[in-house]
Amino acid sequence: MTKTTMTVNGKSVSAATEGRTLLSAYLRDGLGLTGTHIGCDTSQCGACVVHVDGLAVKSCSVFAQDIEGADVKTIEGMANADGSLSVLQQAFQDHHGLQCGFCTPGMVMSSAALLAENPNPTEHQVRDYLEGNLCRCTGYHNIVKAVMAASDQAVPAE
Repeated sequence: MTKTTMTVNGKSVSAATEGRTLLSAYLRDGLGLTGTHIGCDTSQCGACVVHVDGLAVKSCSVFAQDIEGADVKTIEGMANADGSLSVLQQAFQDHHGLQCGFCTPGMVMSSAALLAENPNPTEHQVRDYLEGNLCRCTGYHNIVKAVMAASDQAVPAE
């Protein structure tokens, strides 16, 4: 076991890890941050997306020790400082961009990365960017509407 230290949601944290400990397990089991969901463990579904040094990363495809010292942001770190929902999270709520909620943390984290990279994406760009995130419930339409609304653009018609 090795002590792995990084900054998660603005706080320096450490937990004991084995070399094979995935970042998703480090966050959930080592730190108790269960908002990062594990859907497939093969980086296919996108439920585990977090930001590592500002980039969207599927946390089930990265070993925790490999990002020693990195700055990680999880869904728990997306809220405003006062605890209220961020603009993007509020847009997901307002536009019904979730149903069962399992994919939602990954969708929000991927969408936030897209908006940081491209503050005014087209509907096509949103759909293309979210291609690596699977959702069984929504048909994606309301998720796209939420991202467009969060970017202060016209929301696609029903």
